[in-house]
Amino acid sequence: MPLTAGIVGLPNVGKSTLFNAITKSQVEAANYPFATIQPNVGVVEVPDHRIDRLVELFHPKKTIYTTFEFTDIAGLVKGASKGEGLGNQFLSNIRLTDAICHVVRCFDDPNITHVENTIDPVRDIEIINLELILADLQTVENRISKVERKSKSTADKEAKAEMALLSKLKPHLEAGEPARSLQLSEEEALLVKNYNLLSSKPVIYVANMDEEGVMDPESNPYYQKVTAFAAKDHSEVVALCAKMEEELSSLDAEEKAVFLEELGLPQSGLDRLIQKAYRVLGLCTFLTAGEDECRAWTFKAGMKAPDCAGVIHTDFKRGFIRAEVYAFEDMDALESEHAIKEAGKLRLEGKDYVVQDGDVMHFRFNV
Repeated sequence: MPLTAGIVGLPNVGKSTLFNAITKSQVEAANYPFATIQPNVGVVEVPDHRIDRLVELFHPKKTIYTTFEFTDIAGLVKGASKGEGLGNQFLSNIRLTDAICHVVRCFDDPNITHVENTIDPVRDIEIINLELILADLQTVENRISKVERKSKSTADKEAKAEMALLSKLKPHLEAGEPARSLQLSEEEALLVKNYNLLSSKPVIYVANMDEEGVMDPESNPYYQKVTAFAAKDHSEVVALCAKMEEELSSLDAEEKAVFLEELGLPQSGLDRLIQKAYRVLGLCTFLTAGEDECRAWTFKAGMKAPDCAGVIHTDFKRGFIRAEVYAFEDMDALESEHAIKEAGKLRLEGKDYVVQDGDVMHFRFNV
């Protein structure tokens, strides 16, 4: 199952337009067995120039990129944490995602009304953030009511540790701060994952601009406010024009490349958003290459060779012997596996090898 980012935002900020671009760009579900694509979900490929280069060199029968899933989360208004609008549905949908893409309006248009009547991206961000924090506060308070008595009346170390964590979380959330900004020990960070707090998820702020503004986002005062807020929040920002992205999504690859070149843009805003969403979750890619297939595989940074073998198939992990590895950069320069071997760039790695982003791997196993 692909990792998922939930697209959130107030009404009329461009959220639906962006999602339309994503759904038009989504890959065929048939390429990814067992994936059930709902109407509000779009699965898109993660752009990767390394796969494109390997395809040039190997001419495979099949090419598969890694994927990322975007979920359109509707129903947010003020009071969502108390069930206003579609609040409960909105919040439950966010809990199922790995990250949040928060679309913020950074353009003026008198023909498109704003739910708050004026354009103020920081205010809009704070409205949604507060709803997430209030929902988390309710979760924490509910948990305290279950754990507090047990932590006082018994010698249960786990209950006491959990109560200590909850006692740190509660005042932090009451102060209007998201859970992700609270400094936690490694043990506390593992424990807090059990609560699936909304404000603990990594956030990418999507500054939705008009076509003129996206050409030079740094000069847009709304964008400047968003980047300043994101810097304090230790979050990422992507500037794009949702309307333009929707138009781009209807073009084929060649037409899209020409259009972007005419605009002087190296890649689409959607591609940048996909790549940034992939990175904020600490994800990396290893590659497999051959005449049958060139493929990108997702793994978490820090994973060792047997675990990455298991990403392909559990049997690969169970019977792992070794991995034959070379760096993509070496293939890019030398252009053949024979040349890589001749240059001494092919390595044999064992069970303790920490896989690096861009490794091209072939696993040896026996079951």
